[in-house]
Amino acid sequence: MNWQQLLSTKRLGAERYHGLAHEERTEFHRDFDRIIFSSAFRRLQNKTQVFPLPGSVFVHNRLTHSLEVSCVGRSLGTDISRRLIEKHPELTNSLLNESGSIVSAACLAHDMGNTPFGHSGEKAIATYFSEGDGLKYKDSMSEEEWQDLVRYDGNANSFRLLTHHFKGRREGGFALTYPTLASIVKYPYPSSMAVTKQKFGYFQADKQLYEIIADELGLEKYPDKPFMRMRHPFVFLVEAADDICYEIMDIEDAHKLKILDTQETLDLLLGFFDTKNQNKYKETVNNISDNNEKVAYMRSCVIGELEKACVDLFVENEEKILNGEFESSLILNLTGVLYEGYKRCEDVSYKKIYINREVSGIELTGYKIITTLIDLYIEAAMTPEKAYSKLLLHGVSSQYNLLEGTTYEKILSVLDFISGMTDIYALDFFRKITGKT
Repeated sequence: MNWQQLLSTKRLGAERYHGLAHEERTEFHRDFDRIIFSSAFRRLQNKTQVFPLPGSVFVHNRLTHSLEVSCVGRSLGTDISRRLIEKHPELTNSLLNESGSIVSAACLAHDMGNTPFGHSGEKAIATYFSEGDGLKYKDSMSEEEWQDLVRYDGNANSFRLLTHHFKGRREGGFALTYPTLASIVKYPYPSSMAVTKQKFGYFQADKQLYEIIADELGLEKYPDKPFMRMRHPFVFLVEAADDICYEIMDIEDAHKLKILDTQETLDLLLGFFDTKNQNKYKETVNNISDNNEKVAYMRSCVIGELEKACVDLFVENEEKILNGEFESSLILNLTGVLYEGYKRCEDVSYKKIYINREVSGIELTGYKIITTLIDLYIEAAMTPEKAYSKLLLHGVSSQYNLLEGTTYEKILSVLDFISGMTDIYALDFFRKITGKT
């Protein structure tokens, strides 16, 4: 792969837009603005990140998480472009200078396809088809299409949300540039070929569109795995920004919710540094009176250190990345105290945060709500002539074509509708249609 082709300014669906060229914003700045002003992005403020949406203590939701990931991603992209231009002076006047804008836009968008109630929403959808009433639809579609449903994933749905308006069926949509879209496809293969935790990058319905984008950007296929493309290099930066924010901010949230005490939290964050730097940071921390501020200070120091390490790793491995030979994440390639510190945080998160009673409670609630909504709306889409189906369908926005296409396409449209809901909307809707208060 080469940088000139990877940074194409070609825009999906651009033929539908005219008279927008006379702007001082770059193409990639426009991507950022289109995402942040969209209703789909705003809805992230009411979608669970890890903890149930807060009462008196404010913790992260999907929106604040995405904004923070975008900030870290911008730093990664900006620092890497500077280092690569020093390494390759011939790229001085290239679009590599826009790396920070591209990565920050992709980071904003990376979670937009997530379901209500966090990862439990994804699990509820997948198990509805693999174990529940959805099994009856298996014979109505191809095996490849079926795998989309039993392995349903928010990553693939993010790509779908940002692109599916441009398949000739309707107007509107994001019309993002190809590099921004490619930068969110962490797993560049379909569900039927999923090899890592059953994750995949796009649904069968969107495969052709991804192939067009990949061909334009020169994302080569692996000779021994023709179903799999090489990742766009910026995928590694979006992934690193997400990994950094997810792990470190969860630790800070756990402290605010008193799941972790102050000393335990500070010890975890100080663990990212050697003894000399630990002593330096301890002196500063001891001069801060507020415990939350102590943790916030150390959190910022850790994020800065991880960001610098990821920049170094990316630049050192640039050739491997461009040749598709660097397949693991930047975080997994950390060494020394940084890697040890990150693994300690992962272990504590698993033992004390992700299996916390409140977190488990929201998963149980979400599972019941999502399963009920899927059941009702798929039945309505398949039997629209029934009186109750008509009542349900009447409240669905016209942007969701629940009655068009094959069984597979109708089901995807139902899942588009449900995944776009916020936690509160899904809960209120569930109460209304089930008569529960």
